[in-house]
Amino acid sequence: MKSNQVQLKSRPEGMPAKENFQTAEVEIGEIKDGQFAVKNEWLSVDPYMRGRMKDTESYVEPFALGKAMEGGCVGKVVESKNDDFPEGSWVLGNQGWRDLWISDGQGVVPIDTEQAPASAYLGVLGLTGMTAYVGLMEIGALKEGETVFVSAASGAVGSIVGQIAKIHGCKVVGSAGSADKIAWLKEKAGIDEAFNYHDVDDVSAKLKELCPDGIDVYFENVGGDHLQGAIDNMSEGGRIAACGMISGYNDEKPQPGPNNLFKIIGKRIRMQGFIVRDHMDLQEEFIGKMSGWIKEGKIHWEETITEGLENAPDAFIGLFEGDKLGKALVKL
Repeated sequence: MKSNQVQLKSRPEGMPAKENFQTAEVEIGEIKDGQFAVKNEWLSVDPYMRGRMKDTESYVEPFALGKAMEGGCVGKVVESKNDDFPEGSWVLGNQGWRDLWISDGQGVVPIDTEQAPASAYLGVLGLTGMTAYVGLMEIGALKEGETVFVSAASGAVGSIVGQIAKIHGCKVVGSAGSADKIAWLKEKAGIDEAFNYHDVDDVSAKLKELCPDGIDVYFENVGGDHLQGAIDNMSEGGRIAACGMISGYNDEKPQPGPNNLFKIIGKRIRMQGFIVRDHMDLQEEFIGKMSGWIKEGKIHWEETITEGLENAPDAFIGLFEGDKLGKALVKL
């Protein structure tokens, strides 16, 4: 068997470019007893991948040059010598940017495409949705009726955060980068207030206007002026769940941090970073609750779909250009 792959060719400096990637056809052999072959149908592109393109120490190993980009993928079993993964069944894996792969089942999860579309298992029902749930409920320790601010609120994670908070009777304020995204957040996701950060000179002042009684939970996706503004407006005993800081992912030189961190002390703010894979004990709880909310029509999601494996780099670069709504996916 042969697999077409998108590989990391060189490590980006600043904004990633198509030249940092290459396509290759790789011989992967034949399946053996206990193995099965999967033809990918959907690939995930995620902001955290930018960190793995750097050859630096982190919570996960960097991507290897000349190797396929790892990441979430959903596909159909096309050949099998494993009774647990019969031909025709759908599976979720982490084999990333390739059209065909072989597995013995380790780290691969069967999925039910009658419960939800296959692509949803890379978004609202996958680690993306679970990131929103864990960050808000476990790290943010959300309580009924609190005030929540979520940055990048129209993104894959942020759009789910806002809706979970609304389910819990909270006031929700979000930021996004276009009028269309603001309209979706208010009209479809049902959050209370949203602002276009391109139109705001002072995020802190805007948050003071929209959250006059303070912010109880800030779900951090952006960093920079959003983090500074949130700290200014946090309530005493507020919590910050630090999921990402996309504003600095492509900086060639680190930018100065917020100059108001001292307020964390006086306001007794708790700020905690988290990695969703450290909380897999909550997966069953998350899937149960999210499935119920979807059936009840309480959760809505959008997908920005790019066609073709060879265009995966374009889909990834688009994450940093503000041209997507909801979960970014590649359809093979």
